[in-house]
Amino acid sequence: MSERIIIEGITTDGRQFRPSDWAERMCGALSKYGRDHRINYSPLLHPLTINGIKCVSIDPSVEQLHPEMFSYILHFAKANKLSVLNYPQAR
Repeated sequence: MSERIIIEGITTDGRQFRPSDWAERMCGALSKYGRDHRINYSPLLHPLTINGIKCVSIDPSVEQLHPEMFSYILHFAKANKLSVLNYPQAR
């Protein structure tokens, strides 16, 4: 299994990123509604919480499968000064 890229909802100055549903909004780009009328996030891009911090988990294959979206997500993280983990080019 490939290593996931994690974007943390904490800015470089230590503040919690707002709005509080930013991760769900971002991951909505690859989500769909199931028969149960609930949102199903893609295994390629999904929200999660780590130590009480909202995060986005990205499968590295998104870079090849959806290059524009991948670029947008990383640009968003950089523009909002969010921590990007496990992605060498972002360090």
